[in-house]
Amino acid sequence: MVYFHEQGYPVEIVVVDDGSTDSTAAIARSLAQQHSMVRLIQNEHHGKGYAVRTGVLQARGDQILVCDADLATPIEEEQKLAPWLANGYAVVIASREGMGARRIGEPFYRHLMGRVFNFVIRKIAVGEFQDTQCGFKLFRADVARDIFKRVRLYGDQSARMRGPAVTAYDVEVLFLALKYGYKVKEVPVEWQYGTMTKVNPITDSMRNFGDVMNVRLNDWRGRYNGR
Repeated sequence: MVYFHEQGYPVEIVVVDDGSTDSTAAIARSLAQQHSMVRLIQNEHHGKGYAVRTGVLQARGDQILVCDADLATPIEEEQKLAPWLANGYAVVIASREGMGARRIGEPFYRHLMGRVFNFVIRKIAVGEFQDTQCGFKLFRADVARDIFKRVRLYGDQSARMRGPAVTAYDVEVLFLALKYGYKVKEVPVEWQYGTMTKVNPITDSMRNFGDVMNVRLNDWRGRYNGR
């Protein structure tokens, strides 16, 4: 919040709580009572994709920045993304790959998992990007609403989940952005590995692979058409 106060432009911070069982909602509620820029939305546990969609569709600004609550990508990195919106891009995604990117404290096996998954994504769904899964993305607001209203994997019909779940909702979002003709820019950033991560190498890898396959199947079946 201090960072945004210093920027000199109006900002809202939408915190979407995905049915957490810790103190996340209580902390966000306390901040909302102290700062008018903060708004808390509480969901049942439907997963990150559903939570992000909720926040995007509730946001009221001209630009929408999606980021993880742990700020693994420091909020200051948005300064690397924002100029590209002014240069005609509709979506700007942070990348932990490429010249200028920094991955701090990440175990080798996690980096290897990410590269293998990116290879799968590039072959099956979205071939243009080195890193689709970094949770730091900036959208022109009208474009974000257009895309997130049309997602299928974690949209209105998304079922409740049990336990932690890492999903590949980002792949569908970027697939739709490209399908609908929006310009997307990938920008290298600094990223800090979180030691409290809940990623399960086996179950989450299987779920993510299924998500990527479903994006391609949905497209083949025409479920993203009729725009």
